[in-house]
Amino acid sequence: MRFIFYYPEINGPDGDVLDPGPVREVAVSAERAGFDAFSFSEHPAPGARWLSAGGHQTLDPFVALGYVAGATERLRLLTYLAVAPYRNPLLLAKAAASLDKISGGRFVLGIGTGYQKSEFHALGVDFAERNALFDEALDVLPLHWSGEPFSYEGRHFSAHNIIARPRPVQNPIPIWIGGNSALTRRRVAQRAQGWMPMSGGAQLSTTARTQELGPVDQLAGQIADVREAALAAGRTDHIDVVYSYSGEIGATGVHPDRHREVFADLEKAGVDFVTVSCPIEGLSATVDFLESFGATYLS
Repeated sequence: MRFIFYYPEINGPDGDVLDPGPVREVAVSAERAGFDAFSFSEHPAPGARWLSAGGHQTLDPFVALGYVAGATERLRLLTYLAVAPYRNPLLLAKAAASLDKISGGRFVLGIGTGYQKSEFHALGVDFAERNALFDEALDVLPLHWSGEPFSYEGRHFSAHNIIARPRPVQNPIPIWIGGNSALTRRRVAQRAQGWMPMSGGAQLSTTARTQELGPVDQLAGQIADVREAALAAGRTDHIDVVYSYSGEIGATGVHPDRHREVFADLEKAGVDFVTVSCPIEGLSATVDFLESFGATYLS
């Protein structure tokens, strides 16, 4: 089992996005503690009502991860997740390739279709087209990263005899797709390197416009189905699975063995990576969490 540290979210319009601690110091501490990856989400144009109801602030994940790349040597860098339809896929591919290049091949592109209508409207993207635009991105990304000339006729763009450099270090950059729907799982089996199912219960699933993730035994069956479908499609590479763990690590009265049991159950179900985060109480508390987690679960 490998672990990803998700930079803690500031919920609501108050507070500062860096209240958990400066990104450099947090990332260096996560790497030193033994974490395998570091991640950020994104909301480039969140609605005021959504933020006031508990939505979260974000940095631009590509900018933030570029900074993390320069501060660390080993951590993998994950967008968890970027909304593919928000961007022309050529711009998305360029950002991903650039980040992979400067990091020496440590980037993982986690993407989803998105769910906030108001954010789509603010960015000038038709919410009803999000699935079609997502599939266009899956078409364009490997063409762009190949470094070879290509053409592609999109819904809202025409790319003729394009050649993109630099080539990324990885071939391909891993694409991990977020969501719980059958469509998401089909996309993963056919066209991606990883699946990021969304945990968090019915309310979060409703907000994010995806199916609620069931218990671990049900998840195990879905993971097996995805990997079997990938094999049926002629693939032999491993499909990574990422699980977002909401258990209160370090909470008073919760023995570490309870968390270890959950991690063991997830690993048995086929999960490869678990994301964890921590309460927002300043840099000192964040570093204490990272060091304690590393000593307890990663050593």
